[in-house]
Amino acid sequence: MSAAEPTPTAPHTAARPAQTTGAVILVRPTGFGYDPETAASNAFQRVLPDADIRLRAATEFDDLLAALDHSGIDALVLDPADPATPNAVFPNNWFSTHADGSVVLYPMCTPGRRRERDAHLDTVLRREGYTATRVIDFTALEQEGRYLEGTGSLVLDRANARAYACTSPRTTPGALNRWCARMGYEQVPFLATMDGTLAGQPVYHTNVVMSVGEGFAVVCLEALPYPVDRDDLWAELDRAGKEIIPITLAQMHRYVGNMLQLRGSHGPCILLSGTAFEALHPDQRIALERHARLMPVDVPVIEAVGGGSVRCMLAENFLEG
Repeated sequence: MSAAEPTPTAPHTAARPAQTTGAVILVRPTGFGYDPETAASNAFQRVLPDADIRLRAATEFDDLLAALDHSGIDALVLDPADPATPNAVFPNNWFSTHADGSVVLYPMCTPGRRRERDAHLDTVLRREGYTATRVIDFTALEQEGRYLEGTGSLVLDRANARAYACTSPRTTPGALNRWCARMGYEQVPFLATMDGTLAGQPVYHTNVVMSVGEGFAVVCLEALPYPVDRDDLWAELDRAGKEIIPITLAQMHRYVGNMLQLRGSHGPCILLSGTAFEALHPDQRIALERHARLMPVDVPVIEAVGGGSVRCMLAENFLEG
């Protein structure tokens, strides 16, 4: 075990924070484009024959910033550590922040995405006025072939210390075990596939399968081929007191599971894409609106080419500032 790798025997015992925050961190899509390296494990990605992809992605990014500002959510915008990284617009995969001042760095599956990380992020955040007191670095796990891509791999119920994770090439059991032991979370692992069968391709990230808010959980149980996984996942969410809002496989493919509840100055809101919003059934919209105002933002190019949606673009900022 390298000096940079956290020991799995020292649990993170800080008091549990609130589930939602009113601040996020984003990274500009400066080098945005199709990445064949990540497409090997991300079935959502596709090639668009459009010469203006980068310009359109920048416009979609600005539209998201405008929606955040309209909702009274504090948004810190960073430039990519490497401007040539096509997936830098999805920063929640390589770091997370926590209410005790921790900044956590994650082991990334593909070498190209590792170039997105800024090893001095804590310094950057302190310069911006946030209290970043420690760095917990899991990146050495890459040398062991173990990966865990931030809050893409992990859907966190922070208040109840539960980490939901669907196993895939980007979310390996060894890395999940290390993270949960270090951070003091109980893991809820499961298999989810693109077609809901055992032979299907694993869904690359958990945050397209499900989302957990303060009082609700959106989840695609149809993607889980094992009945025991479906039962266990339902039971865990029910035990946590969440209103469970099931979605279909077809809806998962339209990013309905990829949403994030935030705390705006005008009350709680749920950020999701226009694609996801249009795919919601009326009863699902009513159920969600009992918890927060829905805030759809159109990001079709980022969704198609990058294989991720609005939630993937938002790294929650739980640091004091």
